[in-house]
Parts: sequence; structure tokens; C-alpha cells
Amino acid sequence: MDIKLRFLGAAENVTGSRHLLEFNHSKVMVDCGLYQERELRYRNWEDFGVEPSDVDAILLTHAHLDHCGLIPKLVKEGFKGPIYATEATVEIAKIVLLDSGKLQEEDAEFKRKRHKREGREGPRPVEPLYTMQDAEACFDLFRPVRLKETVPIVDGIEASFYNAGHILGSAFIKVDVCLDSQCRTILFTGDLGRYNKPILRDPATFTQADYLLVESTYGDRTHSTIEDTKEQLCRAVNEAHQAGGNIVVPSFSIGRSQEVLYFMNELLREDRIPHTMTFLDSPMAIKVTEVFKNHPELYDKEMAKLVLQNESPFSFAGLKLVQSTAESKAINHIRGTVMIIAGSGMCTGGRIKHHLVNNITRPESTILFVGYQARGTLGRLILERTPEVRILGQTYPVKANIAEVHGFSAHGDREEILSWLRHIKTPPRKVFIVHGEKESAYAFKDYLIENTGWDVVVPKYQDVVEID
Repeated sequence: MDIKLRFLGAAENVTGSRHLLEFNHSKVMVDCGLYQERELRYRNWEDFGVEPSDVDAILLTHAHLDHCGLIPKLVKEGFKGPIYATEATVEIAKIVLLDSGKLQEEDAEFKRKRHKREGREGPRPVEPLYTMQDAEACFDLFRPVRLKETVPIVDGIEASFYNAGHILGSAFIKVDVCLDSQCRTILFTGDLGRYNKPILRDPATFTQADYLLVESTYGDRTHSTIEDTKEQLCRAVNEAHQAGGNIVVPSFSIGRSQEVLYFMNELLREDRIPHTMTFLDSPMAIKVTEVFKNHPELYDKEMAKLVLQNESPFSFAGLKLVQSTAESKAINHIRGTVMIIAGSGMCTGGRIKHHLVNNITRPESTILFVGYQARGTLGRLILERTPEVRILGQTYPVKANIAEVHGFSAHGDREEILSWLRHIKTPPRKVFIVHGEKESAYAFKDYLIENTGWDVVVPKYQDVVEID
């Protein structure tokens, strides 16, 4: 069998997930994500490494922007095939892509105005990567699939989706490539979730895979326990109240925002924190929270029990859902401590930038990170306590208190991933380490070889591997 695997993204870096499987003149793309690292964003504008019209289908692991955010560009440039994903992923991806198209348009307009003001207009106007209209053009291509359902993709290739426990709707994708009586199984983890986390069911497990692509975002470390996570959040909220400043939480709209609300609800019920006016300042997160309500079949036992008791874990006294820009701006006039949860999670766009402008120079305020910050993003620069950062075209000194709660991550750490991999009884022919910064990926490679003896490699960007 002539099978090729091309690594077109998330190779020695975290974002921009994109893998191309080629077999018998067919091309199937697994994920089509946006690069979010500042030094790699130029890749979003480059060619895909394959003619979009030649791609037969897309298999989408989940709806995070770094896994689905370049689909509108691929469609705009000629892709017309089906996009297979779980029902919840399809619902969330539509919300995410529309929001991304809107941000692309707003960012382009902001840059045009700034360039004009600074007298450096170029020969060509600044154009968005894609628009809301481009995002909408993708919607008719989505094909929802059920978990564990086997779907024929092209002649000789079929795929099945299994719960990944990362975010709502996230899936591992098992791809079977067959010719005559010979078959090879390739397992794509996408982002691998964690065990015993609130809200979602634990990840599914597998006993066999010939080839395996596994993420390594936290391949060089371990997470805090769930109780430690609650304790860290509790401490951050109480210290911010004592200082008299705001708590600004850059948060991903899918999963992370809902989990922060879940823990805030628990801490308030346990009377461990003061009643805090909390703003979910993210229209996208509000819409995604509604999607959560549509899919109780994906809940774990604790979450399902709360729902049966008509106790919403996403709602509590003092929580305000902010929709309009005017409401968002009005938050800055409130005196006393408030919590502001806003996107994007890595501070690369959205309303969080405006809240950072209003709080990052205030020593009494806290910038509280609850998720991974990719290298080169504004969030990473703030987290590393860079003395000054550039936000919306202006430079601001970082004087706010910078805090981080580690255990919120929806990615498995190296021990959790190894535990998941140990269910595979026969050593895979090869394991490819993807979706991790270089240091993390290579550290996890060594860790995996030491603990399993498997054949493990870290592919580089645009590497092509022939599968036996």
C-alpha cells in the first residue's frame, strides 16, 4: 500500500494543526487549524502545501481555532468536499468560525486605520484572512457523525470518532486504510483530554493502532490535582479582593470558560470566596454554553446529576452575561473587585485586549491565566512578566499582579497521556509526537521511549512520511 502522511502544521509547535493523509490518489486532511504563535502567523497566509480543490475530505477532531480556524480559507481557495465531525463539534465550529471571521475583519479595519494615522499606508489595503461570509460558506459542507460510527470517507479509507474528553464534542479519529485484504490503522488524538475532570466524560481508550499521532502540549510536565486547582482559584480571588482590583481572566470560550464558572459556583456554594460580580464578556462563550445544554449525553456522572436536580453549574448569583460592546465597555466604570472572563484565551484578539488595556497598568488588579499560552502570543509575554507589552498598537508597562492556575488545562499531562497509551497492547509501528513546543515534544519523545520502548519520532514542519 502506498500511504503518505504529510505534517502541514502543529509540528514542533502547538497551533496550526493540519495533517494530510494520501492514499490511492485520494487526499484526506485531518484538522485545518489557525496558527496563533506570533512568529508563525505568517503561515496562515501561505499556500496549504496541497491544492485545496484536490483535498477530498476533512476530518475534524474538535472546534478549537487552532484545529478548525483555516477551513474558511481552504474553502475560499477551492475545497468543496465534506467536513466530518461530531454533532457538538459542528455546532461549536460554526460559532467559532463566524467569530473568527468577524475578528479577522475587525483586525484588518483596525490596522487600516492605524496605518493611515501613522502615515504608512501601503500600495495595497490590508485585507482580512477571511470574512464572516467566507466562514458561512463552509457550513453546508459539515457532515455530523455519531461517536463510534464508522464513516466511509473515500475508496479504501473509513473513519470512526471516539470521545476525547478535551472539550465538548472533541474526538479521537481512528482511520482505517485498506487495500484488498491489507489494512492499516492510523489514530489521530487531536487534543487528548484528562481523566476525572468535571463536566465531560473521560477519554475513550484503544487497544490497537498501527500508527499514532499524539499531542504533547504538556509533554514535559504534570498538572495540579482538581482540588489544587480549586484552591489556586480560591486564593487568587481572595487576594484580588484584598488588593481591591479586578480579576481579568483570558479564557477560551469552549470548555475553559464553562469550567471556570463551574468552579466559581462551587467555591461560592462552599462560602470560600466573597460574592464577586462576574462578567462572562464573550458572546461566543455564551453561545457555546447553550450548546453544552444541548448535549447531556456527553456529561460525566456529576454533571448529569446536577442537571437532573435543575442546578445549572454555569449560573450563580452575580454572574452577568455580556453581549454588546457597550455593555463590555461599561464594566470599566464599576468600582470594587469584579471578575471579567473574556476571550481570546491567549490574548490574540477579542474583548480581552480592551480589558487588559484598562487593567494591566494597575498594581491592584490581577491578570489570571487559566490555560496554555503558546510561545509568541501576547498571553505568553504577559505570563513571562515582560516589562512592557504592545496591545492594540500601544505599549503598556506590566504592573498588574500576574497569576496562573495550572490545573484547568483540558490537555493531558505526560503521565496522563502515558496512562492512556498503556491501553494499547501491541506496540505501534511508529508514534508521531505533534502539537507541542519543540522542547516539550522532544522531552515527551524521550519519556515515551524510556517507558515503552516504542519507535517514537517528532516530525518537522512539512515532513512527508511513507507508511508501510
